[in-house]
Amino acid sequence: MKVRKAELLLVLVTMFWGSSYLFMKMGLNTLGEFNLIALRFGLAFLLAIFLFHKRLRQVNFRTIKYGVVLGFLLLGVFSCITFGLKTTTTSNAGFLVALTVVFVPMFEVLVFKKKVQPQQIFGSFLAISGIGLLTLTSTLHIQPGDLLCLLAALFYAVQIMVTGKAVKHCDTLCLGILQLGFVGGYAFILSVIFESPALPSTIPGWISILALGIICSAFGFILQPIAQKYTTPTRTGLIFSLEPVFAAFFGYWFVGEQLSLQGYAGACLVLLGILASELLGKISPASLLKKRQAH
Repeated sequence: MKVRKAELLLVLVTMFWGSSYLFMKMGLNTLGEFNLIALRFGLAFLLAIFLFHKRLRQVNFRTIKYGVVLGFLLLGVFSCITFGLKTTTTSNAGFLVALTVVFVPMFEVLVFKKKVQPQQIFGSFLAISGIGLLTLTSTLHIQPGDLLCLLAALFYAVQIMVTGKAVKHCDTLCLGILQLGFVGGYAFILSVIFESPALPSTIPGWISILALGIICSAFGFILQPIAQKYTTPTRTGLIFSLEPVFAAFFGYWFVGEQLSLQGYAGACLVLLGILASELLGKISPASLLKKRQAH
């Protein structure tokens, strides 16, 4: 039951992040890239401190160390995506960042020497195929922005892997809070160096920052390590592949964007990828043999 609840929480987190594209577009109309990241994660960090300051008194050096690393990785993710969108299309960016689904099991095999189940590999490729149908609307050209979004996917995969290791040794709530603070701090320093830090000057700008800070960052990145403690990094990466599906839903609901037939086919493949990863493991020959032996 803990695994099911954890994965449902990760689906909720993915839904929050799917809505973030809409809010980021609103915010970037009036704020610089690093400024937006700093405000988003800074607000999330302050809210988390207000709610859980007693818990943070128990934080140890190991948790701080992991928070420093995870904060840097998340800064890499959001910086690459934000700047990458300047020289590539949204479709290309969505496809390349979603390659996280493939990179996670790849890293598990190459770096941690773990054995990935065949159904997880099959599910990952179903999901990435679906993301391709969902997001690609033209030929993929290699632009500087494409390379940045590819780098964002690598950062994201490493962040998932490091989180999977960290939650075994750290207080997950404190870890989630600290990584928010470090992302905001890093981004603020970069904003001071390269931009002119400022607060939003419009109502849409404030809506953007509040939604990104409270819903997408505070809830999202605090719940991620808590939930990920009870599931695998590969399953986490696969669930996160739902993000473009939720992004498409919010685009349709709030801005009137509609998916094509190809887009709906892609969304179905993403869902089938997640189901394949879960269900095929239960009906594999090995599992059937174990059941027969048990009877």
